[in-house]
Amino acid sequence: MSEVRSPLAESFSLTRGGLFYRVQRLLGFADERSGAIRRVLFGIAVTWLPLLILSFAQGVAYGNHLQIPFLRDFAVNLRFLVALPIVIVVESSIDDEWRQLVLHFLRSGLVQDPELPAFEAAIRRVIRLRDSIVPELILAAVACSSFLFPKPELLMENASNWHTMGPGPNPGLSLAGLWFILVSMPFFRFLVLRWTWRMGLWTLFLWRTSRIDLHLVATHSDLAAGLGFLAEGQWYFSPIVFALSIVIASQAGNAIVYEGATLAGMKFALLGFGVVSTLALAAPLLVTVPLLVRTKKRAILDYGALVTRHNESFAAKWVDGSILKGDGILGDPDPSSLIDLASSFQLVQQMHYVPINRLTLIYLALSAVLPMVVMMVLVTPAESLIGAVWKMVM
Repeated sequence: MSEVRSPLAESFSLTRGGLFYRVQRLLGFADERSGAIRRVLFGIAVTWLPLLILSFAQGVAYGNHLQIPFLRDFAVNLRFLVALPIVIVVESSIDDEWRQLVLHFLRSGLVQDPELPAFEAAIRRVIRLRDSIVPELILAAVACSSFLFPKPELLMENASNWHTMGPGPNPGLSLAGLWFILVSMPFFRFLVLRWTWRMGLWTLFLWRTSRIDLHLVATHSDLAAGLGFLAEGQWYFSPIVFALSIVIASQAGNAIVYEGATLAGMKFALLGFGVVSTLALAAPLLVTVPLLVRTKKRAILDYGALVTRHNESFAAKWVDGSILKGDGILGDPDPSSLIDLASSFQLVQQMHYVPINRLTLIYLALSAVLPMVVMMVLVTPAESLIGAVWKMVM
């Protein structure tokens, strides 16, 4: 069987489209390698550098008159100097991997010539949505919404910090605090929301593809009828969760170091993020559940009937001593074929309804939890850390 080719699949991309991408092209930032560096520098220049300049100008960058001056703020520095570059740099690598997953539908024979028009129609539908201007305008409006994001910085309520200036219990915003609210945070939120939109596009592609008459093999060793490779698509998205985990961990670090919060008091928020983010990454694969359920049910009946016929032939030959005419499908009813067919039927019975495995879930969970663990170790005194872990475990 020759491999099905599709120029549309070979050029598949979820990042090279939309209003923001067009702006990047106009600015010369769209190139995958040099453009990524320019995008990172531009992002830092828009979000972090003005905060540094303005905080120095108003005397809130460092010093002991504030509990959290700008240069000692874990959250703002890690968000814009570490998390933001990660969110930008991984675009091309994740996009390349998604393209390889799309091509694997063709290379593996899951999609053959009769199904190719429907497969390409699913790609075209996703590309049209990717190129639409409206979704990113909505994302930009959401990112700038003070109603949806009333608190620009969580876990920073009681400590004096660089965001505000002035005497009294209700000081006004500093210039750096104003830039943070109006520019830096909306910019960062928009980048994160764009990734959420791309994950939605990938989910739509999987859903439309799952409605095609795919050539699934219920006895496939991946225990997902040949769709096990899709779990890799969620692996590739883990750097985004890693970056968001850095943001959450840095805010928790501020709360512990400057506001007297404890690790035990924050465990539910931190663990909650790890669980929710892991489930969110696995969620797109749920669209294949109906297809895999139907495939498994049909295969259990088909292979069950095949096993019955073969076992009857085996018993007739080796137990009853009868001579039966051979079945071209079943082959010679000897012990080795009995074992082979039994193994195939066991694979069908073990087939998963979701194309994801334990290793993938562990990897995704580690991506969400690792930055938090590192931050907690760095900011929590050893005796407090041991005591908190002991309470969590026991």
